[in-house]
Amino acid sequence: MEENEKTIKLDYNTERERLAMPEYGRNVLKMIEKMKAVPDREKRSEQARAIVKVMELLNPQVHGQEDFQHKLWDQLYMISGFDLDVDAPFPCPSEAEFETKPVPIPMKGAKIKATHYGRNIERIINLLCDEPDGETKTAMIRSLATYMRQQYLIWNKDSVADETIFADMEKLSDYRLKIPEGLTLGKLSQDANFSRPGMGVNVGQAGNGRKNRKNFKQRRK
Repeated sequence: MEENEKTIKLDYNTERERLAMPEYGRNVLKMIEKMKAVPDREKRSEQARAIVKVMELLNPQVHGQEDFQHKLWDQLYMISGFDLDVDAPFPCPSEAEFETKPVPIPMKGAKIKATHYGRNIERIINLLCDEPDGETKTAMIRSLATYMRQQYLIWNKDSVADETIFADMEKLSDYRLKIPEGLTLGKLSQDANFSRPGMGVNVGQAGNGRKNRKNFKQRRK
């Protein structure tokens, strides 16, 4: 079978020029390219204003921004490659203004050693290290360890040994905190449930909305 000499060449976006602002589409780019080829400056400026109107229609949420007209003209300059020669209400911005990388925000404090416990737990442990030994310190260690066990169960397993929590406390303190010998934590209730934030046990269950509305109506009576 002979090959057909008339073949259709497909035009893929990956083979086209990269769009500076894809949200406006390639048709706006074509309009700008045709406008730039107009020799008459007055007509070129008139078409530039018309294109800005089209961009405003394609991006209506821009109206919620302060000085949105200035923003639209800046975007027009950006799509055109910053070489647009028209009479515009706003000057052409510098290309360097759009290429400047954001200033990195420095992290406050040292890196968190155990993210599932959080930075505040580390601070409390450091404070405990400076407390004098005695019943008060032991009670504080037990209370903190109980809370840490809850945080551990939220993000990790269904059960955890007391020794694991105590070992984490000593490690987070750089082994400055010593757990009193024989210290144990109370047993967890069988009904205890430790869910991640926003993932309560009733989330997503059918009928919860009806129950809540019913309870609300009863309270109003």
